[in-house]
Amino acid sequence: MGRAVEFKLAASAADMATVFDLDTALRYLVANEGSDLHLKVGSPPMTRVHGDLIPIPGEDVLNPADTETVLGEMLLDEQKRRDFAAENEVDFSYALVEVARFRVNAFRQRGTVSIVCRAIPFEIKSVEELKLPAVISELAREERGIILLTGTTGSGKSTTLAAMIDQINRTSAKHIVTIEDPIEYLHQDHRSLINQREIGEDTASFGRALRRVLRQDPDVILIGEMRDEETVHTALSAAETGHLVLSTIHTVDAAESVNRIIDFFPPHGQSQARAMLAGTLKGVVSQRLVPTIDGIGRIAACEVLRMTGRVRDMIMDPAQTGELPAVIAEGGYYGMQTFDQALLAHVESGEVSMETALRVATHPHDFKLLVASGGMRSTSVDQVFAAQDEPLPAAANG
Repeated sequence: MGRAVEFKLAASAADMATVFDLDTALRYLVANEGSDLHLKVGSPPMTRVHGDLIPIPGEDVLNPADTETVLGEMLLDEQKRRDFAAENEVDFSYALVEVARFRVNAFRQRGTVSIVCRAIPFEIKSVEELKLPAVISELAREERGIILLTGTTGSGKSTTLAAMIDQINRTSAKHIVTIEDPIEYLHQDHRSLINQREIGEDTASFGRALRRVLRQDPDVILIGEMRDEETVHTALSAAETGHLVLSTIHTVDAAESVNRIIDFFPPHGQSQARAMLAGTLKGVVSQRLVPTIDGIGRIAACEVLRMTGRVRDMIMDPAQTGELPAVIAEGGYYGMQTFDQALLAHVESGEVSMETALRVATHPHDFKLLVASGGMRSTSVDQVFAAQDEPLPAAANG
């Protein structure tokens, strides 16, 4: 009886006239420098702006007809429609002419459609414009090996990768092949030739695309995400044979990234995986977005690991891998930095407040010691420590 009532209600809702305008909402998102548009039945359209979820003013609560209609307007590919019908979730891209492209995920929750649209600007910003550390430009100049961008969803990994690919494109005559799900930033050929392949549209899977990519004469290979042993093994093999490979992985720091790559392999294959990674890894950039001091933006704070002889030994030895953070903290000569060191630089430059830095620091107490040893003495810093009823630690000697 209950199921029949629920079906009847859903059918009635589907007959309701929808007044929600998707394109207007997406334009509002972009105009307000938002990153995501959330559409969920029972809630008004929500935008994520500088990290916070905010409803679009004047919009009504969405009903089932709204999200069903929006999905029908956006999802025109018949195969993707069949995928959604079969699996109740699907990834695809959507473009709004002269506004932006969007990475879209649609899924069912409690029997209704929910949609999340991530804005991907047409403009690709440079490493300098993004205020990323200069070492990222140095990594983009590597001829071979593997570079990993890590961080949680929404940490700006795709934007940083696009900046690195764009730098290669504008400065080198290379053949760049990207394998993405879906394609996000669109690249135009400059000095390089770029082929962008989308999973489901241009190839069946990451694994299938990677098995054939070496026959396509690539110099640089971008893999949207490391998802399984086959993808990781093929990427490492490509790096071993003289290609530059860039990819992402969902981890929060460099040491965890190394362990996650190794964990893709079965126990009997992990020793070989460590050797392959130690021989090919050029760098790991672990990124987080931090609110700026003006409260109307965010800036990337990047932990950076670069390959050195000591790092190579630590990757090879499971007992030492956990000590990588100490090497990163001491590796400033090579362009390495911990997240908290990057955070301190933003505080010293006046781009991030001390209050925010203490809230998001990996190790808040150690961050206070870092502030003290760096010689930072200001009224605002003293006030923060006083508000927490803690004395500012004495500055380290020497």
